[in-house]
Amino acid sequence: MNENKDKRKFDLEERLIKFSVMIIKIAEEMPNTKAGNHLSGQIIRSGTSPALNYGEAESGESRKDFIHKIKIVLKELRETFICLKIVYRAKLCKSEDKIQSVLQENNELISIFVKSIETAQKNSKKPTSS
Repeated sequence: MNENKDKRKFDLEERLIKFSVMIIKIAEEMPNTKAGNHLSGQIIRSGTSPALNYGEAESGESRKDFIHKIKIVLKELRETFICLKIVYRAKLCKSEDKIQSVLQENNELISIFVKSIETAQKNSKKPTSS
């Protein structure tokens, strides 16, 4: 049972790392213009942050700390999603397929973290057994 939990943790961590790499590749394709530079910098910050903050959450000092850090991951994922939509609509990335793929992964990650927060909050209300 614990092995499955560790595997899921690794899978999610790996997905977040792959997502960060996808974001970096999109940012690298953006034009060297005011808009391109601004949004590429923004998307790199918000798009790589979830992987880094997830690592922090995994070593949370308490359940409350874990929930707080997971909420930061979710916030950054939502920010990235909106930024990606701006990049897509402004046609700042040459590869439409790449943007569509990362938007889908972004949306799936948001769903996972919404559910994780709900579950963690529900579990934090359960009385602990001594």
